[in-house]
Formats: sequence, structure tokens, C-alpha cells
Amino acid sequence: MRTVSSLLNAVIGLFTVVALLSYSAKVNADDTHKNPVSHSLASQTPVSQSLSYGQVFEHQSQIFAAKRRYMVALPERYHMQIPGTQRHYSVLYVIDGDFQFRHVSAAAHTLARMGKIPPLIVVGIAMQGQKDYLYANTWESEKEGSEFGGSDKLQAYLSQELIPLIDSEYRTTDAKALSGYSLGGLFTLYSMIQESTPFNAFLAFSPSAWYDGNNIEQQLQRFLKTKPKTELFMTLANEKGMGVAELDKLFSAHTDQNLRYGYQVFADETHYSTAMPSIVAGLEFLAPNYYVDLDPMLEFADYQALLAHFKRKQSQWAGFRFDWLQAYHLAKYLFRSKQHTKVDQVLAAIKQDFPESYLEVVIAFSKGFVATKDPQKSLQILKQVSAQGEHHPNWHQQMSKTYEALDNSRLAKQHHQQAVKLAKQYQYESWGYWELAPDAFTD
Repeated sequence: MRTVSSLLNAVIGLFTVVALLSYSAKVNADDTHKNPVSHSLASQTPVSQSLSYGQVFEHQSQIFAAKRRYMVALPERYHMQIPGTQRHYSVLYVIDGDFQFRHVSAAAHTLARMGKIPPLIVVGIAMQGQKDYLYANTWESEKEGSEFGGSDKLQAYLSQELIPLIDSEYRTTDAKALSGYSLGGLFTLYSMIQESTPFNAFLAFSPSAWYDGNNIEQQLQRFLKTKPKTELFMTLANEKGMGVAELDKLFSAHTDQNLRYGYQVFADETHYSTAMPSIVAGLEFLAPNYYVDLDPMLEFADYQALLAHFKRKQSQWAGFRFDWLQAYHLAKYLFRSKQHTKVDQVLAAIKQDFPESYLEVVIAFSKGFVATKDPQKSLQILKQVSAQGEHHPNWHQQMSKTYEALDNSRLAKQHHQQAVKLAKQYQYESWGYWELAPDAFTD
């Protein structure tokens, strides 16, 4: 009777939906006649430029004897070409890319834009379906069955094929992190304990430590006796039987100067929903207190003490440099603390200790001098970096603002046009492009 009742309810529900859709179509048709403007808005075509968060690639794997897919998301301004300062990026590899890549790349992209972490290249390691997911993320186990057991093959694929491919195609550094969730988190722990693993930081989210009778715990006990130099962040949702709490006790008992370890329990999340808060927390773990806001900056006695604080951050997993937002607040700090009269000394210190940040900091300081009605000083410091600045859209934008303040509209327009041209060439994100006010100086 329950089956018949369910069927009747489904049929009634279907007729209800059809009726509502018919009514909605009639109302919309009536509204179109009454409000032609509404119809016009609905029929507009989108701008041809599509929004993209990455690309999918495929290549032939000799190790798997099959084609494998992977995804790549590049950081903002990756395509900017500044002679002598071509930036290289740390890389985050993500297990189960089909399921995890989108939100992980979005998290990395957003946190970097907000200054919380340095920009990263994100690589999604695709699984070829559920069968491959179970097989590739686990080692052989008599307790679990024949469908498991390919973790050694996946590790070899990453070390010998995918990572060398990524390093050859993109500007990467030696900082390589591996992130995984559930069985992917288990593989992340497995990869960490392998000799000559290509990774030096690991993010294991709700790892399936229960697999093979919690055998990973025994493997980790042997591993920790070697006092490995690595970084590990692990999470757990509101779930039981994962074996993760036991691993936390093990890691907590072995922390030393070689092992940097972090652990967080998301008590309000399920095994499925914990993936998003975990990646945000994990990325911030890799770059602890990376960003310093203006008010905390003002607590430093002088610019020397503040720069020494930033210099210590260079020892973090992905290092440290002044990107646009941190440079902007460094400039605000300098003017708010009335140390802008020492700008030449500050820039000399930046050039010595943060040479890769020099151009970005000069651009930020220029904004301060234009805002405080000192365009001559702005022009002076901008010209100091003209060889590299010629290739930076925001350098041209500041030159434009500076010349505008100096009542030289011809050069202001010339630099503005070059800023817009370069922004298009470098595929600037829309917010960065429109902040250049591309329609300014139109005839």
C-alpha cells in the first residue's frame, strides 16, 4: 500500500507542477504584453567573455597505461610579464579534482585576493570515476577487498609524471602542498610518509584513517620516529569512527621543530560539508598571520620594526612578498604614522630585503603622494622603477594620475591608454581592469 500511495502522490505532484508551470507561462506572457521593458531585459544577450575558474587537460600516463585528466587554476596576474621579476608560484595539488577543484581553487583565489595567503597555482588531480577513486587512494589490504590497492601507483604518477609536467609548463617553486578529503585525505597521509615524496606540506581533511583496520596509525608511528621536516594540517567533522582523533593524539605527542602540525574540529559540519571550511583553515595554516591590517601595523614603533616583522614571514612555507593589498596598507601606515618623509630610506630597505616587491611598493607609495598633493615626489619614485614599470598596468595608471595632478593631460592620457592595453594583454581580472577606469580620457 505504501508503494501505491507513493505513486499516487508522485502523480498528483506531477500534475500540480504542470499546472503551476502552465499558469506561470500564462502570467509571464501577460506580463510581457503589459511590460515590454521586462521582456527586453530578459532577452538580452550576455557579454561574450565567459567567467572561468580553471582549465581541464588530459595526457597519457605511462604509469597507469591510460589517459589521465588534471585541472589547473592560475593566480591573478600570472600572465603579467615584468622583465627580471617573472614571478614563480607555490603549487597546491588537490586529490579528487572533479569534486574538490572548484571550491578549492575558489578559496585559494579569494584568500589571495584578500591578502590572507600568497597567490597559488592550484592543480586538481582528477579521478577516472568511483572505481578509480577507491583504487588510487588506498593501498592493498586483505581486510578491504580487491577493488582497493593503487596508492603506490598514484604516488608514482604524481612524482614521475604530473608534477614534472606542471613544473615544465608553469612557473613553479619548490613549495608543493598536497590536499585531500576523506579517502583523498588518507592518501595525503600516505604520500607524506613515502620516502622522497615530492610534497613538503600536507592538508588532510576528515581522512579515512579507519581504512585497513586503522593501519595508517602504525605507519605514522614509524614515520614520526624519523623526526620528519614537514607541515601537516588535519581536520575532523562531527563524525565518529574515522580514526582521526587517535591520529591527533599521535601527532600532538611528536611535535618538534621539524614537524609543524595543526588540527581543527568542525563540530557543526558533517563529513560532506567540512570540505569547504577545512580548505580555508588549511590554506591559512600554510600562511599564518600572513596579512597585517593597518591598525596592527600602527602598533609598531617604526618602519624598521614593521619591516623586520614582515621579513620573518619569508620563512613560511610559501615565503612572503608585498602584493598589492599589503603594499597599499604599508603605504597607508607610512603616511598615517608620519614617516612618509623617510620614503627613500624605506624604499631602500624594501629593495634590499624584498626586491621582488619593490615595484609593487613604489606603486602603492605613489598613490599616497598623489593623494597628499605631492605629485612631484610621486613622479620621482615612479621613474626609479620605469624599466620594469613600463610593463605594469598599475605603474602606468599611477603615472597617469601623477601627470594629471601636474596638469599634463597629454602624458596622463598616454599612460592611461597603455595601462588599459596592458591590462587586456595580461588578462586582468574584471575588478582590476575596471579600477583602471578604462573609459576615462575618451574623446
